[in-house]
Amino acid sequence: MLSRLLVRGIALLAALAPALSDAQSYPSRPIRWIVPYPPGGSTDTYSRIIAGRLSEALGQQLVMDNRAGAAGSVGAELAAKAPPDGYTLVLGQDSNMVVGQAARRTKNFDTLTDFAPISLVVRTPQVIVVSDTSPFQALKDLVAAAKAKPGALTYASAGVGGSSHVLGAFFNMAAGIDTLHVPYKGGAPGMLDLRAGRVSYMVTSMVSSMNFVRDGRARLLATTGAKRSHLFPNVPTVAESGYPGFDSTLWHGVMAPAKVPKPIVTRLNQEVVKVLAMPEVQKLLQAEGGTVSPSTPEEFSAFLRVETAKWTKVIKQAGITLD
Repeated sequence: MLSRLLVRGIALLAALAPALSDAQSYPSRPIRWIVPYPPGGSTDTYSRIIAGRLSEALGQQLVMDNRAGAAGSVGAELAAKAPPDGYTLVLGQDSNMVVGQAARRTKNFDTLTDFAPISLVVRTPQVIVVSDTSPFQALKDLVAAAKAKPGALTYASAGVGGSSHVLGAFFNMAAGIDTLHVPYKGGAPGMLDLRAGRVSYMVTSMVSSMNFVRDGRARLLATTGAKRSHLFPNVPTVAESGYPGFDSTLWHGVMAPAKVPKPIVTRLNQEVVKVLAMPEVQKLLQAEGGTVSPSTPEEFSAFLRVETAKWTKVIKQAGITLD
């Protein structure tokens, strides 16, 4: 019996030896960091904030690789199919890793099986915003108008099947209202039409609306997270406005291809968490409206499962599809 256990132990150590050896020497060359969106957006901004410090911590260069296309799925697929050796990372987000995948009939990757979660990075509430000339002073005013004339109000989003579109549908379900979705190619053109009075309200990211709100051209009715935004502490949440439990945030997280050796996942998680603890990094991320949200790989994995189940249900009920 003892000899059999010894043989099994030796076999297990032999199987683990390559992974342990790789982890001890990791990283020994530059790491590719895939950004699934164009330069200049929030994912690109967050990537550059984190990757520079992570490069210093790991002692190797992290090479930015912007691979935009198909609402972030092109870059995500590229990362999913990369060798699982720790030399390809991707900053995923809710739109391409959860919402977009749930809306697609034909999926080019499976977020829950094709990736190794490393750590959540930041969570940012979205906003429900109206023009400064809108008669709606609070979320209850908007809901009352929508119930009085079902289908008459319109809401803008940054595109079909994106986070803001789906969140708008989610809020309609929570409030029991029927409003018409008007998609735009990004948050900026939607905000311009909101100002021009072509749409009744907009569901969008905090970044897209921030300048308009700060200079008085738009008014926030509510933020969508569980807590009030540190940038707009006087603006109530949707939950506070009569919908207890309502909680939806944009999120970003570091991910690697599935089957990356566990010791490498652990090392990367430790270094990412250290970077997120740096005061200057927190200041930069918070300036974009986000809450720094480090996690263990296990916590991130559980979070992804919950998010996938939640938004798949919403998208199915709303009948939203991307293909």
